[in-house]
Parts: sequence; C-alpha cells; structure tokens
Amino acid sequence: MSDETSTGAARRWLVIGVALVLIAALGFAVGRFSTFGSQAAATTPGTSSPEAGFSRDMQVHHAQAIQMAMEIYGKTEDDELRILAYDIATGQAGQRGQMYDWLVQWGLPQSGGPMMQWMDAAADGHDHGGTAGAAMTEDEAHEAMGMASADEIAALEAATGKEADCLFLELMIRHHEGAIPMADALLELGSDPRALEVAGAIKSGQTSEIDAMQAIQTRLGCSG
Repeated sequence: MSDETSTGAARRWLVIGVALVLIAALGFAVGRFSTFGSQAAATTPGTSSPEAGFSRDMQVHHAQAIQMAMEIYGKTEDDELRILAYDIATGQAGQRGQMYDWLVQWGLPQSGGPMMQWMDAAADGHDHGGTAGAAMTEDEAHEAMGMASADEIAALEAATGKEADCLFLELMIRHHEGAIPMADALLELGSDPRALEVAGAIKSGQTSEIDAMQAIQTRLGCSG
C-alpha cells in the first residue's frame, strides 16, 4: 500500500472515529434534554412495563443500526447513501440517548428480563414478533427484530463498492422492518407520553427510510 493510500485510509477512519464520538455525545445530550425540566409521570413505568422493555430492546436494536450506518458512511462513494447513513446514525443515537435516560429517570436497570417478552401482552392478542408464553433466546430475539448476524456484520465490513452499498441496504431495510412491530406494540400497550411519542416517530421515520432505501436499491441495480 502506498504512503498516499495509507494516509487517505487513516484520514477516513479518523473522520469516522470523530463522527462516532459526536454521535455518542449527541445521544447523551438529547436524552438529558428530553427530560430536563419535565414533571414525573403520575405512574412511573416499572421494570416489567412495556416502556421499560421497549427502551431496553430498542437501545440494542439502535446500537447495531448505528454501527452499520457508520460502516457504510465511511466507505460508500454514493452521496445519497452517505447522507442517509449519517441521518440514520445521528437520529438513532438521539433516540437511544432518550431511552437510556428514561430508564435512569425511572430508577430502572438498563437490562432485565428476556428480550421482547414485554410484547407478549398485546391487548388485541396479535403476534407482534414475540413468542407468547416462552422466553426467546438472545439470538432468536435478534433474528425476530431483523438484526444482522455476526457473519453478516463481518461481510458488510469486508465488502467494498456497490457490493457494500447493496448489502447495507438489504440489512438495514430488514433491520428497520424489525423495529416497526416493536413500535406498534408500545403504541398499543404503553401509556407514558414521551415513550409513545418516540415510538410513533420511530414508526413513521423508519417507514420513510425504508422507502428511500428501496429507491436507492433500484437506482443502484441491487439484486434481490
């Protein structure tokens, strides 16, 4: 590898590193700002509440989306995709910061109970992706949530060019599709106004982003 190529790669990863630090800071700041000066709810959500389960599970879900978005942001040559990846990373970092802070404000741990079990209590009896009456393993929950496997993340990290762009779009569309039933379940089961507002924003925002990513897939000629 030439000195010029090495320097370019080093600069690219420096930019990514700085961006990740800024995204983490944004998430924390938005989380703190979202509850600054707010009054405590009449009934604080408990550790087994839909709000607590949603906050814990969606933080895990968002963390992977941020990871994948920053991976493609650092190497795509497609300007539209780079902008979308940045928007996904920063938007989900902000929401993740809010959910982290809710659990702090409610005096609840950041983890607890099997993933997605909170969704089993859907009032209308519909299946929102959980396995009613049985706890899911972490791998099963990740799959149900549309998350990428370790092998898929490794493939995304190794891919370049159009292959990387198309793989990212495939994985992120599936990832977003996994978030929407979670948002729907909280909108049905929850009562905390702040949590319901964010769930609604996740549903509408990620639906719009799915449309945008499908349009990019078509433009790039991604197969499958």
